[in-house]
Amino acid sequence: MSVERRKPLTARVGLLAAGHHTYWGQFDGLLDELMAKVDVLAAKLRGNGIEVVPFGMIDDAEAAYRALPLLRAADLDLLFVDMVTYATSATFGALVRELDIPIVLVALQPLRAMDYPRGTTYMQLCNDDFCSVPEFTGVAIRMGKRPPEVVLGTLHDDPAADAELADWCQVAKVLHDLRRARIGHLGHVLEAMLDMHTDPTAVTAAFGCHVVQCEPDDILREYRRAGPAAVAAKEAEILAFFDTPDPVSDPLTSRLSDGDLRTAARVAVALEAFIGEKRLDGLAYYYEAEEGSEMRTVMTNLIVGNSLLTGAGFPMCGEYDLKTCLAMLILDRLDIGGSFAEFHPVDFERDSVLVGHDGPHHLNIADGKPVLRSLSRYHGKPGSGASVEFRIKEGPITMLSLGVKADGRFKFVIAEGESLRWPIPPTGNTNTQGRFSPDVRTFLKHWVAEGPTHHFALGIGHHAHNLRRVADCLGVEAVVVAEGMPSGAD
Repeated sequence: MSVERRKPLTARVGLLAAGHHTYWGQFDGLLDELMAKVDVLAAKLRGNGIEVVPFGMIDDAEAAYRALPLLRAADLDLLFVDMVTYATSATFGALVRELDIPIVLVALQPLRAMDYPRGTTYMQLCNDDFCSVPEFTGVAIRMGKRPPEVVLGTLHDDPAADAELADWCQVAKVLHDLRRARIGHLGHVLEAMLDMHTDPTAVTAAFGCHVVQCEPDDILREYRRAGPAAVAAKEAEILAFFDTPDPVSDPLTSRLSDGDLRTAARVAVALEAFIGEKRLDGLAYYYEAEEGSEMRTVMTNLIVGNSLLTGAGFPMCGEYDLKTCLAMLILDRLDIGGSFAEFHPVDFERDSVLVGHDGPHHLNIADGKPVLRSLSRYHGKPGSGASVEFRIKEGPITMLSLGVKADGRFKFVIAEGESLRWPIPPTGNTNTQGRFSPDVRTFLKHWVAEGPTHHFALGIGHHAHNLRRVADCLGVEAVVVAEGMPSGAD
């Protein structure tokens, strides 16, 4: 089972062709043939679930300057420049200087190789997609900009090039939502967690999203309004999605009680009403409230509802961890999950480490049916109630932690590893056994040397390359913790 997204993933990208105006009077039919190539690329991009805004052919400096106000007004997340043939860098200089969006040069020639015995200048021009790429990247550097990324290959039957285009479309989806997201911030940092503190203005400066300061009373009000029919429907949804087994070895756990189910369902209904009223796209929260109060009941029973929401593409992050909420959103928009996680005990017998947390979790990356258990207390926090337990799917995994450096700037700390179907403790918390190269001792030393927040977002598959792309587009430092990497190195 999987949770359906609350909002479809999308992005808005521009597509223009770069060419040389002199050719059109020299070679009949060339312009039409080149624009047919652009149509093929546009179809490939739309096939990855994004909106493509066409800007036609830019074939001289004047055309580039005319296009600039249109490009700025289009509210693009990313611009693809189709290098359909040779083009002078005057078609690109003004664009790369003035546009503050990521640019990707696409050089996909129709032929895998020239038909040399029958070769003509016309044939060469139709396949000259790479010819001016060095000119364009060189001009970008002279303009003081990062050289644009390049997708290089053939227009047809090139899985590697198609995969790279798909990756860039996913990156565009991340950028699309980061720029527009409203991330709720509710409560306060769990006492004494100094690495949790995050400046909302710095978040807007680095990522574009707006941080919405929220009150716990807003959720309590919706909790009180939750009607019996809505709560009963949510109870049925929860029981259909989760398993509720008997306890195993942990005395804190018991079979899910009717009371804990009812409270979790009522809070889940309240959460959905709250985020709808605030028009939120994510929430970082922590609030304890007075012992025995209705507010404490609400604020300590968010785990089930927030796991359902996280699976639906709405990252919910406990312990007021705004940075990790953003990391979870980034992994979700890459469509690879994004659970709230940290490191638990090391397994020196298996050379692995438990990776998990007591919530919230991305239910769509669960291996099998997730479990609900009643907990008599939440360790390290007030309250009791239902808690979510599952293991992450077996196979490759990727982790992203957002650290903050001494100068206040953010840093992506990234790693890839493997989730293994080995034992996890039946404690009502989600975990997986993670293995990392070259060995667990070395990896963990290298990881902590990079200054991550102690939480991170956990996703499936190996996607460090795309996370680096996201960081590069945002102008944020990124490091991939890898085998043999010296501590503190980038």
